[in-house]
Order: sequence, then C-alpha cells, then structure tokens
Amino acid sequence: MIRPDLTLPMPSDITAAHFIGIGGSGMSGLAGMFLDRGIRVSGSDRSDSAAMQALAARGAVVSVGHAAANLPDDVDAVVFTGAIWPENPEYLRAKDRGVAVLHRSQALHWLVGGRRLVSVAGAHGKTTSTGMIVTALRAAGADPTFVNGGVIASLGVSSATGSDDVFVIEADESDGSFLLYDTAVALITNVDPDHLDHWGSREAFYDGFVRFADAAREAVVISADDAGAREVRASLSHSRVLTFGESEGADVRVTDIVTDGPVSFTLHHGDATASGRLAVPGSHNAVNAAGAVAVLLTLGYDLEPALRAVEEFGGTVRRFELHGIRSGVSVYDDYAHHPTEVAAALSAARTVVGEGRIIALHQPHTYSRTQAMYREFADVLESHADHTVVLDVYGAREDPVPGVTGELVSGAFTDADRVHFVADWQQAADYTASVAQPGDYVITLGCGDVYRIIPQVLSALGSEQD
Repeated sequence: MIRPDLTLPMPSDITAAHFIGIGGSGMSGLAGMFLDRGIRVSGSDRSDSAAMQALAARGAVVSVGHAAANLPDDVDAVVFTGAIWPENPEYLRAKDRGVAVLHRSQALHWLVGGRRLVSVAGAHGKTTSTGMIVTALRAAGADPTFVNGGVIASLGVSSATGSDDVFVIEADESDGSFLLYDTAVALITNVDPDHLDHWGSREAFYDGFVRFADAAREAVVISADDAGAREVRASLSHSRVLTFGESEGADVRVTDIVTDGPVSFTLHHGDATASGRLAVPGSHNAVNAAGAVAVLLTLGYDLEPALRAVEEFGGTVRRFELHGIRSGVSVYDDYAHHPTEVAAALSAARTVVGEGRIIALHQPHTYSRTQAMYREFADVLESHADHTVVLDVYGAREDPVPGVTGELVSGAFTDADRVHFVADWQQAADYTASVAQPGDYVITLGCGDVYRIIPQVLSALGSEQD
C-alpha cells in the first residue's frame, strides 16, 4: 500500500490525467468527471471491466494490465488508488518523470473546488447512505454533483456532474484522506475501529473522526446507536450536531421497524412524524435512511418531503444485489467485508428468505483483517447463515502472511458441519450448488473479486433461468 502524501498540491491546470486503477467504481467515477471537464483521460487496471469499457466509449484511453508504456508523454497529473503496489511501473515512471502523482482523494478535493460539500464517513454504510442522499436530492428536484463508492442502481453510475452547488461524496477514513476535504455537512454512520494498520491505535482512529466532524463548516450528523459514534460525539465541540438512530434520545429517531420484506418504519424529529417504506430490506437500512433524512434536514428540507425523497432509493450495485435465480435458488452478491457488515447483510437476507436457508459464500479480504478478525467472522457467519462456504483470502494490496488463509475462518466455527473451506473456485461453485435447495439464498460476501464466481455458481445450479 502506498501511504499518500496529502500535502502535495494539485496542478493549477490539468489538460491530461492518467489513472492507475481506473476500473474501480470510485476511480472510474473520478475519471468520468475529468472527462466532463474536457480533460484527456487515460488509465489502466489489472483486468477489464464494464466501467473501463464505458470510459473508453467516452474517449478515454484504457489499458488492461500495468506497464510503464501505458503512461502517455503529455500527462499533467497521475491519480492513483491506495490499492496499488509501490512497485507499480506506471507509478514509478511518473515519479521518475517528475509528473504530479496524486492520491485519488486529492483529485476529488480538486474537483470539489469551493462547492457545498456533504461528506459521508464511517466504517459501514457509507455507499448506501451516499446513494440515499444523492437519490433524495435528485427526487426533490436538486441536481447535485456526486462521487460514490458504488454504482447507484437507479442511475447506473457511481458519479455525475450536476448543476447545483451541492457536492456529495463518500469520504474514506481508511487512510485519513477524509480530513483533506473542506466539508460543509459531515455524516458519520458509525465509528467501528478498522484500518488500524494506518491509524496505529483505536485512540488515533477515534481522534480522526473527531477532527473530521469538528471541521465541518455547517453541521454534523452522527449515529446515536453506535458505541464508537457516541464516544466521538462526546468529544465534539461543534455547535450544530444532529443525531439519528433507534436510541431514545436521537434527534431523528427511528421506531416501529418492520422487516418482513422491504423495510418500513417511522421517523420522529421534534414534533414532526413521518412513516416510510424502502425498496431495500434490512433494519440497518431504516437507520441509514434516518441518517440521510437528517442530512437533508441540515440542508433545509422538512421531515416528510425528505423521507418521501429517500424512499426513491433503489439500492446500489454490490449491496444485496440479485444476480439470478436457478433451480429455485436465488443468488445475491454483497460487498460486506467486515463482521458488522456481514451481520447486517445476512440479517437483511433473513427477513426476506422466508422458509429458505441462507448459504454464505465468503471471501476474506486482506491478510491483516483476516488475521485480526477471523474469530469474529466465524462467529457472525455461523450465527447468521445456515451454511458457509469460505474461499481463500483476497490479498488486495498486501503480501501473503504464512498461515493466514480462508481456512483460518472455517476452522474457528464451532460446528464444522456448517462450513466448508474450498480454495478452488470451480470446486467451491459446485459444492455450493450441491448444498443449495429450492427456496435458498446464496450470497457472495466480500469487497474483492468474489462476485466473479457468480456465473460459475449459476451454471452449477442448472441451465434453466427462472
């Protein structure tokens, strides 16, 4: 992992930019916005994707695989994602040539300029909450600019350039880059200690959130339910803080949550009350909706119209996304890669699966997280899924750690009959299909490339598409 130097200035004028890791949802969104500004764009990623093809159709020059020759001679800036290795040949070539080499957060900061920025941060729920806010603003007649960490299903994009002054982003706390932005309204979904490889300690992680929140120019919206968020809230000196959640003292309080299908609930703010129903399942999404509504309140909207606008949200890609039904078995995909996220995704599935069973197909993400949290993953998977198939670790930016494999997770199960570790993907797909029965849900879990196994699972389940 490359530790970004967030003090480096952006060039005052950019005519051509190169993106290393251009295929990711966040990076492809940034590249698209550079194209919107008339800037020539090139980029590379290790494998082809629909996002890269869409950028190519708009005139970007994209390459599959990383090589020094991919870097054009005339680029003014190179934008990189933290997922690349320090030995990346394009990164090294740019440094040798003296080109401005900037972390993606710096490119995003440059794009924001002086607009009214809504920054969404938190260990979980950022992408969904950002999607809710963007969808609601558009439903209310606004035209915000936005950059999300995932594709908003109803829009088919993860970013877009709008005509209004409001700019909504998913702000990343993993590397501290959320401290770079000049935020007007800060939303903190939760403060669940993660990414301690960057922060060094739990105390430093919490302090980062305090600094992020207190720097917001207009308002802070923060969870009243999450223990970490409550701890951060107690340390804030900000003059305008709005809390949300199921807790009795929340400023925007959620009650009467019903989860048998798409979630319904009631929101309370002061003397105002409004009931809502979402198109997405799970009690956690009722809480996410409360946070999104609270943000709209700080932007000048009233409770009832704000909730009506949030109800238009139809989900984001890779968040409990249905990919197909074969032989009566529904196959979903979810980005969950932390125990809390896995629990939320599987709990949401439980509310809609009916009499069927839940079969989790889990890909651990990074060796450091797996080594630190394998027991927590095992406990959550065993508690919330009827059967679990564990793949090997997706290392991302990390080198392998001896003894840290997916088997570490499966070996921590209390009931060995309810888990199966399979490193080979085809064997894993075949095994999953052999376990599944009509009415079951199969859910791939992970933020790596686990979604790529879905065609193999569907094929193994049978040729007939329901």
